[in-house]
Amino acid sequence: MLAATITDQEFFHIRRLLHDLAGIHLSETKRNLVCCRLGKRLEKYGLKSFDDYFHLLSNGQQPGELQVAIDLLTTNETHFFREPKHFDFLRERILAHHRSSKSFRVWSAACSTGQEPYTLAMILADHFGDAPWEIIASDLSMRVLDQARGGQYALEQAKEIPERYLKKYCLKGVGTEEGTFLIDRVLRNRISYQQINLNKTLPRLGEFDVIFLRNVMIYFSVDTKRQVIGRLLPLLKRGGHLMIGHSENLNGITEDVTPVVPSIYCR
Repeated sequence: MLAATITDQEFFHIRRLLHDLAGIHLSETKRNLVCCRLGKRLEKYGLKSFDDYFHLLSNGQQPGELQVAIDLLTTNETHFFREPKHFDFLRERILAHHRSSKSFRVWSAACSTGQEPYTLAMILADHFGDAPWEIIASDLSMRVLDQARGGQYALEQAKEIPERYLKKYCLKGVGTEEGTFLIDRVLRNRISYQQINLNKTLPRLGEFDVIFLRNVMIYFSVDTKRQVIGRLLPLLKRGGHLMIGHSENLNGITEDVTPVVPSIYCR
């Protein structure tokens, strides 16, 4: 088995490629992560160095390998009702005062494997009933988007879902699906999944009442954060809310939103 080691120059090349493509900043502390996760790809292709792998990525010799590398170098840790204060705020401060007859629109802008948009879908379905609502969910990774579309999860992940939502919107697996649960098809069909690179020009998505951009800017440099927020804010309605991760803030990033409570901003 190949013992993967990476030179300073090779690490620089990988970091620059990832930043140019996705705006993701790999700090020096991620050197071991790069060695461990990408080292297996060197083995797969019989390559002798990370420089060989960099050229493979740059030259497009293996279609799809660039997406594999991005998936391996980005963490997709998430769970249902993660950082629950955001969902409490959505119910109590936003939905409770929503009076428009227009469709209520939410963008989960770094949806990972789908737990965030499905959490949102349960809340919106419970609140609106037959009234119109819509969720757009996006991620850079096609792999996690495919998982999200399936809507099937290990049963242990159900412990963070309120009991009434579990009974109403989730189906427990039996037989060969035992140990899993499935999000009800009605909710799955209400979410539109798209691959979107936040570091590039955004597609036409329309305006949103709420945008969730949680725990993704931790990968970005300050300059990239400014650019990403600059692209997102025009899609947020006046009076709409932007929610970021509890460990994140927009200090020095933009003055076009007003902080409401920590990690929640209003345009």
